[in-house]
Amino acid sequence: MKLPSNRFLAALRSGQPQIGLWLGLSSSFATEAVAGAGFDWLLIDTEHSPNDLNSVMAQLQVLAAHPVTPIVRPDWNDAVLVKRLLDIGAPGLLFPMVQTRAEAERAVAATRYPPHGIRGVSGCTRANGFGRMTDYFSRVAEETAVIVQVETRAAIEQSLEIGKVDGVDGVFFGPADIAADMGLLGRPTDPAVWELIRPAARRLIEAGVPVGTLVFDPAFAKSLLAEGFAFVACGSDAVLLARGADALLRNVKG
Repeated sequence: MKLPSNRFLAALRSGQPQIGLWLGLSSSFATEAVAGAGFDWLLIDTEHSPNDLNSVMAQLQVLAAHPVTPIVRPDWNDAVLVKRLLDIGAPGLLFPMVQTRAEAERAVAATRYPPHGIRGVSGCTRANGFGRMTDYFSRVAEETAVIVQVETRAAIEQSLEIGKVDGVDGVFFGPADIAADMGLLGRPTDPAVWELIRPAARRLIEAGVPVGTLVFDPAFAKSLLAEGFAFVACGSDAVLLARGADALLRNVKG
């Protein structure tokens, strides 16, 4: 039994844009409903949702039957939590609020076994097929996506150095938190926010570092992909449900 290749990473490395969707409903049933839609990657969020280790694992189990790559966002850059998420089979992680090169290095170290990192070793986990994968220890580092999220003006200033850290596979810009840091809380699509993000993103792209983000306007998502963003999430399960319910009621009342 061999470790599967990471489709998301292979696509980033070959320059193929990846379209994603956020998952915050914390339900394997809801995740199954969107799993077959054809997205390239689905982000299982534990920072801003009631997801826990068991609900994340249930969603990973559902998604294993579909040609889509799950990425899990831990609620913090915590090596213990990272170890547990990797052991249940997360093929990639999005680390929130990475502010410095040193914090990016810690994120990478949490995903690597010694002597290259600090991940604890278990020989029998869901990730390694309960000990059946003969190449797991030799290949898991190259098949685990490590994405770091920059969410403040200070982090954007250091984003190129952050993105150049060995083992970082991409830099994700968080426009909602960047907007808040700029005094524009609740205005993630404000032009001033993107006037700050775009030059930093261009520098990373020119340096060969894939960049990504989350926006809720499909036309804006398409424009960012056209500008060279490598991985863009264009919505979330919770927003689809809430806005769909709102639109349905408006249409019937109207």
